[in-house]
Amino acid sequence: MYSSSIIGSTQTILDDFKLDGMMIRYSQFVPRLYNFCLSLGMEAGKIMPSRAFCSDESQGFPIILLAKQFGAFPFNHGRVGGIVSTDRHGPHATHGQDMMIIQASHVGYEPENQEFGVYRRIQTHDCHHSTNCGKISGTLKWYLDEYHFACENIFLEQNNNGQYQVSINNLLLHEDREEGLLLELEKIIAFDHNGKAELVRSLSTARCFKASNELIEQLKISKDDWPTGGGRAIGSLLTPELFKFRRQLNSEIEGAAQLEKNLIGAMPLIVTHPAPALAAAQILTQVEFDRTYRTIINEPGYNNRNLLFISGLHIDISPREDQIFPLTKFVPWAAYIQKTDGSHVILEQQELFDALIALDVQNDQQIDLEKEIQVMEETEEVQISYDFLSKK
Repeated sequence: MYSSSIIGSTQTILDDFKLDGMMIRYSQFVPRLYNFCLSLGMEAGKIMPSRAFCSDESQGFPIILLAKQFGAFPFNHGRVGGIVSTDRHGPHATHGQDMMIIQASHVGYEPENQEFGVYRRIQTHDCHHSTNCGKISGTLKWYLDEYHFACENIFLEQNNNGQYQVSINNLLLHEDREEGLLLELEKIIAFDHNGKAELVRSLSTARCFKASNELIEQLKISKDDWPTGGGRAIGSLLTPELFKFRRQLNSEIEGAAQLEKNLIGAMPLIVTHPAPALAAAQILTQVEFDRTYRTIINEPGYNNRNLLFISGLHIDISPREDQIFPLTKFVPWAAYIQKTDGSHVILEQQELFDALIALDVQNDQQIDLEKEIQVMEETEEVQISYDFLSKK
């Protein structure tokens, strides 16, 4: 989990997760991923793929492509939202000779209006759109509601003497709340030399303070934006540096709140982003790679094994009504590579992208799913005997 001090005052975290020039169509990504495994010394037919994807049906297409290219249905390493179940490392290690794990958070994209976080549900009666990823969007709602309340209940104004002032709803001043958006008041209101807030007046549901010099400088707005005779809501000028969130979360490791625990420190950055669902999916991918990598290197079952752990983002392009699957794109983030001799390396985003793109997009060893299913249909029936169950 990222702390607010790590996030700082910029979008460094998201800026380092590049989207432009990093997207790979999934049908071209997976064969390259397979060939990447072979280039690392893995043996064809002995690779056990595993995926940590959300349970959303939009993730089915990537799973089908993984099965087709690797010749094995991928082990399930994931929980809703793309959280990795690290307690499944051991079982996964027993299912194959060489190991490949792919983790991906996902976000929908509607090309008609260029909106992230939504996806057309073809199987509904009217093919309507809904949130995607629903788990991420559902988690964000409380934080977005808290943020929007603060945006609408903090007002900027100036008195007749031209002094800049800030009126803050009393609820936002209760710093002892167990949950809620907490303001970084030392960055918003002025304090005297004794450390006492410079209160101008008390209102029925709010308090008005002299604005801090830091806030005045940070907002960089004209005097006209600090109206007299009534204030203007701070709105989107309430930037990530000016607040944080407090939330009571279940402490169970990899429990229902794991996704929220991953994101809460970055929530000020997420809720102020133009596309919160996209920002959340990117940050979740970053956190999950870091968290999972540290459990992989401590898993005895993976010792002295060829192993690739790769994380990235699935962008689920909303299908047209005449399509079955989305045109999913993969955005790589990072990869951990381990060899049988114990040597290992981490590839950062650009290094990983370059390595994948350099590989052949053709995989001569891919399986024909329909043919293999037909073989299963035509194979002589195997009779299951359970007579021994009745013997004493």
